[in-house]
Amino acid sequence: MKVDLGDLNAFVAVAGAKGFRDGARLSGGSASSLSEAVRRLETQLGVRLLHRTTRSVRPTEAGERLLERLRPALTEVEAALDVVNGFRDRPAGTLKLNVPISAARLVLPSIVPPFLAAYPEISLEVIAEDGFVDVLAAGCDAGIRYDERLEQDMVAVPIGPRVQRFAVAAAPSYLDRRGRPEHPRDLLSHACLRGRFASGSMPPWEFERDGEALRIDVTGQLIVRIGSAADLSVDAAIAGAGVIYLFEDWLRPHLDSGALEPILEPWWPRFSGHFLYYPGRRLLPAPLRAFVDFIQGGG
Repeated sequence: MKVDLGDLNAFVAVAGAKGFRDGARLSGGSASSLSEAVRRLETQLGVRLLHRTTRSVRPTEAGERLLERLRPALTEVEAALDVVNGFRDRPAGTLKLNVPISAARLVLPSIVPPFLAAYPEISLEVIAEDGFVDVLAAGCDAGIRYDERLEQDMVAVPIGPRVQRFAVAAAPSYLDRRGRPEHPRDLLSHACLRGRFASGSMPPWEFERDGEALRIDVTGQLIVRIGSAADLSVDAAIAGAGVIYLFEDWLRPHLDSGALEPILEPWWPRFSGHFLYYPGRRLLPAPLRAFVDFIQGGG
């Protein structure tokens, strides 16, 4: 049976987006053309692939089985076709990355401009979010995360600084008023600017010195969403509202300017840097291969 590849892609787009309108938005087509393609595919196969209601679209059992086999197959087809890019003077196409907000803020600014300058025919789309994401299901080519959050069966390539630290700081005016902590436990009597993950968890502040590790459950009036609202905490700290605990590189401009004063620096914990991760398949899309080669070559 000869089936049109475009119809198969249309089915995958609609099923993945759980709707014709969202599928059209993500695929760049129109809802009517996707609907016609899926209807044509169902007619050719002689089986219904999608349950359609006025509120939702979801795969039938047959559609689920087809999706399980189609997604990896279509990914390999795209990669195989992309090999042709290797015969071009320069790689071309779109590279889509899913990254944490910290990477968008601290890692990519020094990489993206020279990469785009080196590969003018590559378009880069960056999606910044801090939740756990299946990069393939999200339609991305690769992701950036810390090593302990990497997905299984992925190739990981170091990107950005290899060692980072969390820093603790406050405005000099706040410290003049409330005193300067000499030990992490002193923070229990301070106004601390806390963060909450999207999952609802509120991580303690971690410290380490000479083999001793501490986890302090601080308190304070202000709580922000980790990542997306971190700049609000920074502004509040500069205004004297309390003590902030954040990536050292994020706070560095304010530490250097004197707007924030570092505290408890001997206790600042170190951790390994980010990794670029992507499926370990043999044929990589040319834009992704170019990006991997770029960061491995030091940009």
